[in-house]
Amino acid sequence: MSKPIELTQITIIQKDTPNKIREAYIEGFEEPIEFGVHGGVKEFYGVEPSVEHPSTLDYIVAAAGG
Repeated sequence: MSKPIELTQITIIQKDTPNKIREAYIEGFEEPIEFGVHGGVKEFYGVEPSVEHPSTLDYIVAAAGG
C-alpha cells in the first residue's frame, strides 16, 4: 500500500451559530477561510445573515471542477 501524498489538518470554529458562519483554519495558511450561507442555502436554513459567505457546497463544487 502506498503512503498518502498529503494529510491536511483543519480546525473548524463556529463563529456565529444563528447565521451559520464558520472559520476553517488550514495548516500552513495563516488566514482562515470563512464559510457561511447565501442564496438558496440561507433560504433553506431560514436565516438572513448580515454578510453572505460562500457555503461549504460552493467550495466542494469549486474543488471538484478545478
